[in-house]
Amino acid sequence: MKIIPNYKLAKNIRSFDKGTNAFINQPWASGGILLLCVIIAMLLANLPFTRDLYRQILETELSISVLSPLTDDGTRLINWNFPMGMNVEKFINDILMVIFFFAVGLEIKREIKFGELSSTKKAMLPVIAAAGGMAMPAIIFTLFNYGTAASSGWGIPTATDIAFAVGIMSFLGDKVPVSLKVFLTALAIADDLGAILVVAFFYGGSINIILLAISLLILAFTFVLNQIGEKRMIFYLIPAIAVWFLFYYAGIHATMSGVVMAMMIPMEPRYSRAYLVRRSHEYNCRMEKYDNYEATAEENFPNELQRHCLRQMTHINNNSMGMSYRLEHALTPWVNFCIMPIFALANAGVEIPDLSYFNIFQYSPEIGSVGMGVFLGLLIGKPLGITFASWLAIKLKVGAMPKNATWKMLFAVACLGGIGFTMSIFVDTLSFADAPNYTEQLQASGKIAVLMGSLCAGILGSILINLISKFQNRTND
Repeated sequence: MKIIPNYKLAKNIRSFDKGTNAFINQPWASGGILLLCVIIAMLLANLPFTRDLYRQILETELSISVLSPLTDDGTRLINWNFPMGMNVEKFINDILMVIFFFAVGLEIKREIKFGELSSTKKAMLPVIAAAGGMAMPAIIFTLFNYGTAASSGWGIPTATDIAFAVGIMSFLGDKVPVSLKVFLTALAIADDLGAILVVAFFYGGSINIILLAISLLILAFTFVLNQIGEKRMIFYLIPAIAVWFLFYYAGIHATMSGVVMAMMIPMEPRYSRAYLVRRSHEYNCRMEKYDNYEATAEENFPNELQRHCLRQMTHINNNSMGMSYRLEHALTPWVNFCIMPIFALANAGVEIPDLSYFNIFQYSPEIGSVGMGVFLGLLIGKPLGITFASWLAIKLKVGAMPKNATWKMLFAVACLGGIGFTMSIFVDTLSFADAPNYTEQLQASGKIAVLMGSLCAGILGSILINLISKFQNRTND
């Protein structure tokens, strides 16, 4: 066996870390991994030797049990399981996706406070465009499914997947004006907020008023802590867990707890810039003073006292940045490269008994056509809704055309808004509870239509952007 010298091993590790970081920082990376996970999930759900195992893993029950010893009559005085009815699939959709929605909430809050949604002038065009891009797909879906068992699925085609949309724009490079990239990003963020409201108001269960009232009291208490300047994370972590628990049993979808708690997280830092500069200088002076402590050699740096200084400096540096920024920065890689791929693996695996499932244009008077509603909603409804709403906003002078943009290019970019994927699949998993006899069939049809519609929207948008860019370059020449 060949042993690699330590310096070579260290060099290889540094190269691996550098390559990994370079990949993670690519805007298309998360979308590429999501697409790979979709393909893997479809294979797992349909290959004969993995199909049963795939379903068994997702249906494996998960709970924390507290059991007392058996009594003489064979019963237990304590038989407590939490949470009730939890399995792997629900763990992913009701717990892991809370973290996803929490990260989305932090991003929305940042954009509202300092970003592209921070002023009325900046926010009006993308917000109005997002509203149009949600309304038109919902209308198209309803036209095909009104009065049928599938009518409750109108929310499926209303969402835009920001990871895929931004990833495709990064591949297209400078063919898309920067102003339109900003426009689509802001639109997708406003769209996420709209999708969150749709889930909260239309896809929850029956509401337990008492548990909801308790959760609102906890949220009010957390809001007061924010207002009086509390910046320690523990005072927000414990209420977040309590609110999730109460939402889960109150009939409001548990993921909404992530959004509302994100809005409570303070953005202001605990320590001011002046405090950071002063304390950093003090600890740097102490570090030099402690150089001769215990007469340690340079290679033994840091010594015990210097380690204490470094810990304090780390604490001050971290708390000189707002908690909201720190959490968003820490969670984003986990959300993009762990939670969303796991969600795709668990939810994109649609079992397809025969090729008729791909016939998304099937229609039945009883169950409607989820396929047509979702596919046409994403592919046609999204770009038409976004473009028409943008035109209306600009004509009414409540919004301004993005710099260096044309209507043709705006429509091409709006086609990328039809990439629903993550949020659309998530809404699909919540839909059709009112049609228990057809739930699995409708959800499967909806997921296939989401995948096909998102793929076609991405291809159409990319082709149009390339063609329009070439035409504009020739005109300019």
